[in-house]
Amino acid sequence: MSYKKYQTKYSNQFPAIEDLAKEAKKRMPHVSWEYLESGTGDEALLERNRLAFQNIQFTPRFCNGHLEAAINTVLFDKHYPCPIGIAPVGLTGLIWPEAELVLARASNRLQIPFCLSTVATETPERVGPLVGQQGWFQLYPPKSLDLAFALLDRAKQSGFHTLVVTADVPMASRRERTKRAGMRMPPKLTPGLIWDGIKHPFWTYHTLRRGLPRLRTVQDYAQQTDFKFVSGFVGNRLGGTLDWDYCKVLKAYWDGPVVIKGILHPKDADKAIEVGMDGIWISNHGGRQFNGAPASIEVLSDISSIVAKQVPIVFDSGVRTGLDIMRALYLGADFVMLGRPFLYGVTALGRYGPDHVIHILSDDLKNNMVQLGVSSIEALKSLS
Repeated sequence: MSYKKYQTKYSNQFPAIEDLAKEAKKRMPHVSWEYLESGTGDEALLERNRLAFQNIQFTPRFCNGHLEAAINTVLFDKHYPCPIGIAPVGLTGLIWPEAELVLARASNRLQIPFCLSTVATETPERVGPLVGQQGWFQLYPPKSLDLAFALLDRAKQSGFHTLVVTADVPMASRRERTKRAGMRMPPKLTPGLIWDGIKHPFWTYHTLRRGLPRLRTVQDYAQQTDFKFVSGFVGNRLGGTLDWDYCKVLKAYWDGPVVIKGILHPKDADKAIEVGMDGIWISNHGGRQFNGAPASIEVLSDISSIVAKQVPIVFDSGVRTGLDIMRALYLGADFVMLGRPFLYGVTALGRYGPDHVIHILSDDLKNNMVQLGVSSIEALKSLS
């Protein structure tokens, strides 16, 4: 069987990412949904990420004859069928059991990048053979370089070719919404959680079969599987010390492209190029870190002017449609990564959920390009 067998059915039943989100919410426990959807503070940045796209408008040109939009692209000398990839999300197994494995297989099948987080619930060794040549590894920089090198060695030996250095987590954020939902580290079997599990038997069955979500990559270094201990290890040993010299060390150690993720200020983008980063990833962490930040799309144009095509620009935060992707490409992004939408797809539809997400986004991107009157990404970027 393949996605094509289900494409018409899914396209009619779930024509937009929002439709997948509604279905996903029904299929996962409340605490899992709140973890996936949460921001921090009053979560104003979540809304700003979405609404800021609406301020970018185009004036279509007509009478162009027959147009077909080409959206294939090249990034770090690799060819992709579309400028869309799967962004890293931590503790993914809480959202859907073995989600990373579903995403890795889909990434390989679709030939799009999949970025695995340091704080994923599956290891590089398990994900690497499934993702093939499409694996990126997101590093939460440890305070110890020895630990950083150990993690990078594992990622490289597992076949990951692009390193993503996380800059935008100087410390853990508060995420009050998840606390109100009852999320604890480690998760506790309260009566509410048990009842929530009973109401979502498919999630519960597969979770129990795989085991409760654990940070399986980093637990090896904590030398324990106890979630509370491992979570404390992550808080104490990962993040909080990244500087430009550290970035230089990682660049020198990693054999392949190195992208710095979380850039919002033009001067940081300029400095990243100066120290040798191969790509700039503009992101406000999906609104999950600092509620006072601008929307990612609001800073894209200024950073693109600074970067001036010296290195590729990767973009995320708030993207839900092909039109959003078109707007980001127009303002200077070379590639767009999405986290939540792919997890909606996995939760709502299982194996072929990511395929349907790509179908929705790529079809919408092509449609809007033709509506605008352009037939290629290059033509889109050259509009004035």
